[in-house]
Amino acid sequence: MIEFETTMLQFGEMGEKTGWRYIEVPADLAQQLKPNNKKSFRVKGFLDNYAISGFALMPMGEGKFIMPIKADIRKAIRKEAGATLTIKLEEHADFKVYIPSDLQDCFDFDPEALVQFNSLAMSHRNYFIKWIESAKTQETRTTRIVNTMNAMLRKWPYNQMLREIKKERE
Repeated sequence: MIEFETTMLQFGEMGEKTGWRYIEVPADLAQQLKPNNKKSFRVKGFLDNYAISGFALMPMGEGKFIMPIKADIRKAIRKEAGATLTIKLEEHADFKVYIPSDLQDCFDFDPEALVQFNSLAMSHRNYFIKWIESAKTQETRTTRIVNTMNAMLRKWPYNQMLREIKKERE
């Protein structure tokens, strides 16, 4: 586990990251967490005394990584951009994405779709799961699971699946 103090930062104009609050993990510390790695990976630990689990560290070039800090966590730790935080992190290598049982039943029936699903970045798998879980009716949920399975068989990422669904409705 690494431990360091850092300042919470905020992106200005940065495309989709505009306004994000985040912390930077310097390259030397990131290498201690996951040597020779240049891709996103999951960590667990503490922001001050607030426990975190399954958080993504994202590469930002020159070996350094960032961790976005969502509003609910900023509220819990009572800190905003410019505040100093004590960080304790370690790799969360065994972190698993929760798969709803009805979606898992479909994957059990079609293992090829599960292989495709597991090949996606964890954040992209989460898009599909959150979309399914946010359905307000069972009919909508079932439709979303069918669309997810079709997307996996066509090797479509989440955004492409949504575009194709929109085209079908037009």
